[in-house]
Amino acid sequence: MTQRLTGTEIAVPASIGNLGPGFDTLGLAVSLYLRVRVARVVPDGRGRLVCRFADGVPAAPNLIARAFRVSPSKRVGDSIEVEVRSDIPQRAGLGSSAAATVAGLRLRDALDGTRSLEALAAVACRLEGHPDNAAAALFGGLTSSCVLPDGEVRVVRWTWPPSWRILVVTPEVQVSTTAARRVLPRRVPLEDAVFNLQRLAHLLGAVNRKDPRALGLALEDRCHQRYRQPLVPVLRDALRLQHPDLLGVCLSGAGPSIVAFTNSNVAAVERAVNRLYRRAGVPCTIRRLKVHAAVRA
Repeated sequence: MTQRLTGTEIAVPASIGNLGPGFDTLGLAVSLYLRVRVARVVPDGRGRLVCRFADGVPAAPNLIARAFRVSPSKRVGDSIEVEVRSDIPQRAGLGSSAAATVAGLRLRDALDGTRSLEALAAVACRLEGHPDNAAAALFGGLTSSCVLPDGEVRVVRWTWPPSWRILVVTPEVQVSTTAARRVLPRRVPLEDAVFNLQRLAHLLGAVNRKDPRALGLALEDRCHQRYRQPLVPVLRDALRLQHPDLLGVCLSGAGPSIVAFTNSNVAAVERAVNRLYRRAGVPCTIRRLKVHAAVRA
């Protein structure tokens, strides 16, 4: 049965976590991909996963293999060798670790049978420590996640307005999620928590109404972005950027990528953002991305 897996390819999208006020809650799947292709099935009865990375440099740790191992096989089976290619930059705030985790879980499902997306989200959240990127990588589109006391993850999907365009700017620096979390306060003032709750509700309302005028206000945050500014080049100026065609800016996940949204004149917004990085002497890559479509329920 496992021989039929040869040639199977799994593609997992990158994701933008937080979206301003939705810390560890919101995730948006976008069109950069980690692709895992089953190259060979080895009938050795050991049930191992062997990853061959296209760039020759395996991720450390190998999060695909970790997620594959976390769910014990229902039977002793063949080992599989997979080829891994990724367009998602690591330590860039674009959900590379969540994509690898989801890829490993989906490979295990290919061997042992399909689990629900909710069940996979719970395992991914346990491995990742938070559900936002993993939920987006699993469900596609825009997701909001809630973790229950027993570890179950409830995911709500929202329809992202197709006219809202996405520019992701990634400077040539890396920020580890661990470092980006270390700078956050253990407690936030009540007024900051209320501020974020108001913006989060406003953001989901703007998405639901497809109201671009509300997006800039709705992306404001007081719980994580300002604490991460010392780690992320140009973030302070990017959050203050004004342009008639710019809908809003936020940090992507833990950074250092930032996201700019527009629904018109994408080239002009791209030039305006690029000027910020050139002025600061920070090389960067700007990508025009689409939302990875939500999977069917």
